[in-house]
Amino acid sequence: MFTKKTIRDINVKGKTVLLRADYNVPIANGKITDDYRIHQSLPTVRYLLDHGAKLIICSHLGRPDGKPNPEASLWPVAKRLNELLESEVSFVEDCVGEKAEKVAKKLQPGEVLLLENLRFHAEEEENDDNFAASLAKLADVFVQDGFGVVHRAHASTEAVTHHLPSVAGLLLEREVDTITKVMEAPERPLMAIIGGAKISDKIEILQKFIDIADFVAVGGAMANTFLAAEGIDMAKSLVDHDDIPLAKSILEKARAKAKESQFIFYLPHDGVAARAIDSKVHTRIVDWSAHVISSIENYPKRPPRESSHMKADEMLLDIGPFSAAFVAGGTQLARTVVWNGTMGVTETPALQGAVGPFAHGTETIVEAMLGEFGHKPFTVVGGGDTVGYIEQQKLVQAFNHVSTGGGASLELMSGRTLPGVAALEDKEHQ
Repeated sequence: MFTKKTIRDINVKGKTVLLRADYNVPIANGKITDDYRIHQSLPTVRYLLDHGAKLIICSHLGRPDGKPNPEASLWPVAKRLNELLESEVSFVEDCVGEKAEKVAKKLQPGEVLLLENLRFHAEEEENDDNFAASLAKLADVFVQDGFGVVHRAHASTEAVTHHLPSVAGLLLEREVDTITKVMEAPERPLMAIIGGAKISDKIEILQKFIDIADFVAVGGAMANTFLAAEGIDMAKSLVDHDDIPLAKSILEKARAKAKESQFIFYLPHDGVAARAIDSKVHTRIVDWSAHVISSIENYPKRPPRESSHMKADEMLLDIGPFSAAFVAGGTQLARTVVWNGTMGVTETPALQGAVGPFAHGTETIVEAMLGEFGHKPFTVVGGGDTVGYIEQQKLVQAFNHVSTGGGASLELMSGRTLPGVAALEDKEHQ
């Protein structure tokens, strides 16, 4: 249960509310190419407007290095908000100072003002208290709804809470509630599907899922390093050699758990190999002996074909059909599935059809999670590449929860304290 006060716990009628949203959306040629995060903020925005607030929204966009950059302006977001809310959204070309204060004072209940990019000021990421005080000067109440930034102690996530009454928005509440429940009291069996490139980036979440999950499946480039740690020649595949000792320690932990309980830690049996990351390149399936760490004796084993071992100039770019089927089968036994990280290089475009040459493994697992094979578990998706993929495939609404925060969701799953949440006011005990 969410333990912080939310906008439902306060009276905002006639008050000026400073809302921290996460509008860090992709923009190309001045146009937003994916407005998922904007849509997710709308329940909070509409609640505040419906309850008579004067609304000021602040956000960051990109990495402008603490100085104004037209390419990182939030002006396109103001235009999109205007369309979605079907009402005028004012915009000011700074987030603090005389210009912002002048426009903020003229706001009336039910009106919206979007401030320019917070990160045009270096003080934002420095968690500067004076900068936070300047932001707070614009409003009466602070509402944190930018889940994607609450794992950072910045001026608009932590310092500002020292100057204004501070509560959570509806998106932040839903994100924290859903992820916390999945990690602390999931419907079992619990399965985790973890991809991505570097083990070191996800060491804490891997360790956590070995502790709490019933089935952990690893894919993506991360699997290459685990396979290399198991003694498999990965040829030209992306392998983080510095992480091999780390991979071995994780495998040891998994083996220890498998001896004590019903548990599976799965590395791919097979994969899609090619000489280059290119849609036009020839691909082939390679396989090797099974590397499944399990307390279940009769898991499927497939002996490798000698001719199918990787060649010296090849790299592994996706899990293979047998591995995809094995993981997909796991989802059919699970009641809850947490997915973070694609299984291959899904951004490589397809020559024909909708699936790229290195996205078939991910596609098979997605179909299984969405009930195409008969059973649909409760699904939670996080991670930038993962969310980006399902947005591209227009599948966001098909999952139970798609997180707006990559790093924040990982840290929350790992059990870390999120500074931007901890800084908010606690609910009063009933």
